[in-house]
Amino acid sequence: MTTDHGPGPAVTTGQRDPELEERLTAELVAFNNAAAGTADRGAFSVRATDAAGGLVGGLTAATWGGLCTVELLWVRADSRTDGWGGRLLRAAEAEARRRGCDRVAVSSFTFQAPGFYQRHGYVETGRIPGIPGGHADVHLLKSLPPVAAEDKH
Repeated sequence: MTTDHGPGPAVTTGQRDPELEERLTAELVAFNNAAAGTADRGAFSVRATDAAGGLVGGLTAATWGGLCTVELLWVRADSRTDGWGGRLLRAAEAEARRRGCDRVAVSSFTFQAPGFYQRHGYVETGRIPGIPGGHADVHLLKSLPPVAAEDKH
């Protein structure tokens, strides 16, 4: 841990600080909600398990202001060609629609799965170069169809 005791408040650099992260999240959510005039809908997850209860894959996401952001999507190696990624993504998109979202955003390194997302209707909106090995961070977006009245229940 390093501390800068220059003029004014001290600035400390160290390991991840869960208490600080919780406070920053609360402060930024309140600021963003006030600025945008909308309420935070929060995070959700989608889990796939096998017959023995083992984790096949999962997805974490958050929704806010009509946008769903996929944070993590993983499928174990022996199940990656069985369609689980698509099932997880479709389930997340359905939950996003139920929460009032009309679009989903995700980023994926070029060595991960941008092609997977494109096959599921996502369109590249930008990239950040400079990832080790000559890779980039690809940002993708998908517009969601509106929820049918019978699906809102």
